[in-house]
Amino acid sequence: MIKLKIKKNDMVTIITGDDKGKEGKVLAVYPKDSKIIVEGCNIVKKAIKPTDDNPKGGFTEKEKPIHISNVKKS
Repeated sequence: MIKLKIKKNDMVTIITGDDKGKEGKVLAVYPKDSKIIVEGCNIVKKAIKPTDDNPKGGFTEKEKPIHISNVKKS
């Protein structure tokens, strides 16, 4: 397992990709994959099937992990 310098609740800046320049708080760290989830960055829409609780279904927005090399501490 790799030792990462970025921990949960750290403030980071995205340095590459579509969200370049954005800042956010680290919500989760996955050291085995060298990835992190940053609040408000790398957001994707996910389709939700209709259920008893949500009969209409629809879409929800969710943050996806990004590689640790694409961020720096701020």
